[in-house]
Amino acid sequence: MNIFSWNDVDIYFSSKLQKSDPIMNSILEANAKAGLPAIDVSPNQGKLLYLIAKLKGAKNILEIGTLGGYSSVWLARALPEDGHLVTLEFSEKHAEVANENIRNAGLENQIDIMVGPALETLPTLKKKGFSSFDLIFIDADKPNNSEYLNWALELSKPGTVIIVDNVVLNGEVIEDDTEDSIVKGIRQFIDLLSKESRIDSTAIQTVGAKGYDGFVLGVVK
Repeated sequence: MNIFSWNDVDIYFSSKLQKSDPIMNSILEANAKAGLPAIDVSPNQGKLLYLIAKLKGAKNILEIGTLGGYSSVWLARALPEDGHLVTLEFSEKHAEVANENIRNAGLENQIDIMVGPALETLPTLKKKGFSSFDLIFIDADKPNNSEYLNWALELSKPGTVIIVDNVVLNGEVIEDDTEDSIVKGIRQFIDLLSKESRIDSTAIQTVGAKGYDGFVLGVVK
Protein backbone atom coordinates (compact mmCIF):
# COMPACT_ATOMS: atom_id res chain seq x y z
CA MET A 1 0.00 0.00 0.00
CA ASN A 2 1.16 3.55 -0.70
CA ILE A 3 -0.14 7.07 -0.37
CA PHE A 4 -2.13 6.75 -3.60
CA SER A 5 -3.96 3.72 -2.21
CA TRP A 6 -4.50 5.51 1.10
CA ASN A 7 -6.03 8.45 -0.76
CA ASP A 8 -8.34 6.14 -2.74
CA VAL A 9 -9.50 4.46 0.47
CA ASP A 10 -10.17 7.86 2.03
CA ILE A 11 -12.26 8.83 -0.98
CA TYR A 12 -14.13 5.52 -0.79
CA PHE A 13 -15.10 5.99 2.85
CA SER A 14 -15.95 9.67 2.38
CA SER A 15 -18.21 8.86 -0.56
CA LYS A 16 -19.98 6.11 1.39
CA LEU A 17 -20.20 7.60 4.87
CA GLN A 18 -20.51 11.35 4.25
CA LYS A 19 -23.12 13.19 2.28
CA SER A 20 -22.03 15.72 -0.33
CA ASP A 21 -21.18 18.85 1.64
CA PRO A 22 -21.02 22.08 -0.41
CA ILE A 23 -20.10 24.17 2.64
CA MET A 24 -17.06 22.11 3.56
CA ASN A 25 -16.01 21.87 -0.08
CA SER A 26 -16.29 25.64 -0.42
CA ILE A 27 -14.05 26.16 2.61
CA LEU A 28 -11.28 24.07 1.06
CA GLU A 29 -11.71 25.92 -2.23
CA ALA A 30 -11.56 29.32 -0.52
CA ASN A 31 -8.46 28.29 1.42
CA ALA A 32 -6.72 27.16 -1.77
CA LYS A 33 -7.76 30.33 -3.62
CA ALA A 34 -6.31 32.45 -0.79
CA GLY A 35 -3.03 30.57 -0.97
CA LEU A 36 -3.29 28.97 2.46
CA PRO A 37 -1.16 25.84 2.94
CA ALA A 38 -3.10 22.63 2.27
CA ILE A 39 -2.68 21.30 5.80
CA ASP A 40 -6.32 21.10 6.85
CA VAL A 41 -7.51 17.84 8.35
CA SER A 42 -8.98 15.48 5.76
CA PRO A 43 -12.79 15.15 5.44
CA ASN A 44 -12.70 11.81 7.29
CA GLN A 45 -10.59 13.34 10.06
CA GLY A 46 -12.93 16.32 10.25
CA LYS A 47 -15.88 13.97 10.63
CA LEU A 48 -13.98 12.15 13.39
CA LEU A 49 -13.50 15.43 15.28
CA TYR A 50 -17.21 16.11 14.88
CA LEU A 51 -18.13 12.66 16.21
CA ILE A 52 -15.76 12.92 19.19
CA ALA A 53 -17.27 16.30 20.08
CA LYS A 54 -20.76 14.78 19.75
CA LEU A 55 -19.83 11.76 21.88
CA LYS A 56 -18.40 14.08 24.51
CA GLY A 57 -21.47 16.30 24.42
CA ALA A 58 -19.10 19.26 24.20
CA LYS A 59 -20.61 22.66 24.86
CA ASN A 60 -17.39 24.68 25.00
CA ILE A 61 -14.52 23.92 22.62
CA LEU A 62 -11.06 25.46 22.31
CA GLU A 63 -9.05 25.11 19.11
CA ILE A 64 -5.40 26.16 18.90
CA GLY A 65 -4.62 26.74 15.22
CA THR A 66 -7.44 27.90 12.96
CA LEU A 67 -5.93 28.10 9.46
CA GLY A 68 -8.97 28.64 7.22
CA GLY A 69 -11.56 27.35 9.67
CA TYR A 70 -12.14 23.90 8.17
CA SER A 71 -11.72 21.97 11.42
CA SER A 72 -13.37 24.84 13.32
CA VAL A 73 -16.57 24.35 11.34
CA TRP A 74 -16.48 20.57 11.76
CA LEU A 75 -16.18 20.96 15.52
CA ALA A 76 -18.74 23.76 15.82
CA ARG A 77 -21.31 21.70 13.94
CA ALA A 78 -21.28 19.29 16.89
CA LEU A 79 -22.19 22.02 19.38
CA PRO A 80 -25.68 22.52 20.83
CA GLU A 81 -27.42 25.80 20.03
CA ASP A 82 -25.96 27.47 23.11
CA GLY A 83 -22.50 26.00 22.57
CA HIS A 84 -19.39 27.99 21.73
CA LEU A 85 -16.00 27.48 20.09
CA VAL A 86 -12.95 29.70 20.59
CA THR A 87 -10.20 29.30 18.01
CA LEU A 88 -6.75 30.89 18.17
CA GLU A 89 -4.88 31.90 15.00
CA PHE A 90 -1.49 33.56 14.62
CA SER A 91 -1.96 34.87 11.06
CA GLU A 92 -4.28 37.78 10.34
CA LYS A 93 -4.59 36.60 6.74
CA HIS A 94 -5.64 33.11 7.79
CA ALA A 95 -8.11 34.58 10.29
CA GLU A 96 -9.70 36.75 7.60
CA VAL A 97 -10.22 33.73 5.35
CA ALA A 98 -11.55 31.71 8.28
CA ASN A 99 -13.99 34.45 9.28
CA GLU A 100 -15.49 34.47 5.80
CA ASN A 101 -15.70 30.68 5.74
CA ILE A 102 -17.37 30.65 9.14
CA ARG A 103 -19.92 33.25 8.03
CA ASN A 104 -20.69 31.21 4.92
CA ALA A 105 -21.24 28.19 7.15
CA GLY A 106 -23.71 30.19 9.27
CA LEU A 107 -21.68 29.68 12.46
CA GLU A 108 -20.46 33.21 13.14
CA ASN A 109 -22.51 33.37 16.36
CA GLN A 110 -20.90 30.22 17.75
CA ILE A 111 -17.25 30.68 16.76
CA ASP A 112 -14.88 33.40 17.95
CA ILE A 113 -11.45 33.79 16.35
CA MET A 114 -8.74 35.38 18.46
CA VAL A 115 -5.80 36.63 16.41
CA GLY A 116 -2.23 36.65 17.70
CA PRO A 117 0.37 34.26 19.09
CA ALA A 118 -1.52 31.57 21.01
CA LEU A 119 0.90 31.78 23.93
CA GLU A 120 -0.20 35.40 24.32
CA THR A 121 -3.95 34.84 23.89
CA LEU A 122 -4.21 31.69 26.03
CA PRO A 123 -3.43 33.57 29.29
CA THR A 124 -6.32 35.98 28.56
CA LEU A 125 -9.07 33.37 28.21
CA LYS A 126 -10.02 33.06 31.87
CA LYS A 127 -10.34 36.85 32.20
CA LYS A 128 -12.66 36.76 29.20
CA GLY A 129 -14.92 34.25 30.92
CA PHE A 130 -13.60 31.01 29.46
CA SER A 131 -12.63 29.18 32.64
CA SER A 132 -12.64 25.67 31.18
CA PHE A 133 -13.46 23.73 28.02
CA ASP A 134 -15.03 20.35 27.34
CA LEU A 135 -12.82 19.61 24.34
CA ILE A 136 -9.50 21.12 23.22
CA PHE A 137 -8.01 20.54 19.76
CA ILE A 138 -4.34 21.46 19.29
CA ASP A 139 -3.17 21.80 15.69
CA ALA A 140 -0.68 24.65 15.54
CA ASP A 141 3.10 25.16 15.48
CA LYS A 142 4.59 21.92 16.77
CA PRO A 143 7.64 23.34 18.63
CA ASN A 144 5.21 24.94 21.12
CA ASN A 145 3.08 21.82 21.70
CA SER A 146 4.42 21.30 25.22
CA GLU A 147 3.37 24.82 26.18
CA TYR A 148 0.00 24.29 24.53
CA LEU A 149 -0.49 21.12 26.55
CA ASN A 150 0.27 22.96 29.78
CA TRP A 151 -2.30 25.60 28.91
CA ALA A 152 -4.82 22.98 27.79
CA LEU A 153 -4.55 21.32 31.19
CA GLU A 154 -4.90 24.70 32.90
CA LEU A 155 -8.11 25.31 30.92
CA SER A 156 -9.52 21.83 31.50
CA LYS A 157 -11.68 20.07 34.07
CA PRO A 158 -12.10 16.37 34.83
CA GLY A 159 -13.38 14.72 31.67
CA THR A 160 -12.06 17.31 29.22
CA VAL A 161 -10.98 15.68 25.96
CA ILE A 162 -7.67 16.87 24.50
CA ILE A 163 -6.71 16.01 20.90
CA VAL A 164 -3.32 16.89 19.40
CA ASP A 165 -2.82 16.47 15.66
CA ASN A 166 0.25 15.56 13.59
CA VAL A 167 2.28 13.57 16.11
CA VAL A 168 3.68 10.87 13.80
CA LEU A 169 5.10 12.97 10.94
CA ASN A 170 5.62 10.11 8.50
CA GLY A 171 7.31 8.12 11.27
CA GLU A 172 9.95 10.74 11.99
CA VAL A 173 8.77 11.02 15.61
CA ILE A 174 10.97 8.04 16.56
CA GLU A 175 14.18 9.75 15.38
CA ASP A 176 15.88 10.68 18.64
CA ASP A 177 18.86 12.39 16.97
CA THR A 178 16.81 14.74 14.80
CA GLU A 179 17.64 18.41 14.37
CA ASP A 180 14.21 19.15 12.90
CA SER A 181 12.46 21.64 15.21
CA ILE A 182 9.03 20.22 14.39
CA VAL A 183 9.99 16.64 15.21
CA LYS A 184 11.85 17.81 18.32
CA GLY A 185 8.75 19.71 19.41
CA ILE A 186 6.57 16.61 19.06
CA ARG A 187 9.09 14.43 20.94
CA GLN A 188 9.32 16.97 23.78
CA PHE A 189 5.52 17.06 23.92
CA ILE A 190 5.31 13.25 24.08
CA ASP A 191 7.97 13.19 26.82
CA LEU A 192 5.96 15.73 28.81
CA LEU A 193 2.75 13.79 28.24
CA SER A 194 4.40 10.57 29.45
CA LYS A 195 5.17 12.21 32.81
CA GLU A 196 1.91 14.12 33.18
CA SER A 197 -0.30 12.55 35.86
CA ARG A 198 -3.36 14.71 35.15
CA ILE A 199 -4.30 13.05 31.86
CA ASP A 200 -4.82 9.57 30.43
CA SER A 201 -3.71 9.46 26.81
CA THR A 202 -2.84 7.34 23.81
CA ALA A 203 -1.58 7.93 20.28
CA ILE A 204 -3.27 6.70 17.10
CA GLN A 205 -1.38 6.28 13.83
CA THR A 206 -3.31 7.22 10.68
CA VAL A 207 -2.91 6.86 6.93
CA GLY A 208 -5.00 8.54 4.26
CA ALA A 209 -5.17 11.54 1.97
CA LYS A 210 -2.81 13.39 4.33
CA GLY A 211 -0.20 10.63 4.21
CA TYR A 212 1.18 8.82 7.26
CA ASP A 213 0.59 10.68 10.50
CA GLY A 214 -1.42 10.39 13.70
CA PHE A 215 -2.89 12.11 16.73
CA VAL A 216 -2.87 12.00 20.51
CA LEU A 217 -6.17 11.53 22.31
CA GLY A 218 -6.41 12.17 26.03
CA VAL A 219 -8.95 12.62 28.81
CA VAL A 220 -8.21 14.80 31.82
CA LYS A 221 -8.58 13.00 35.15
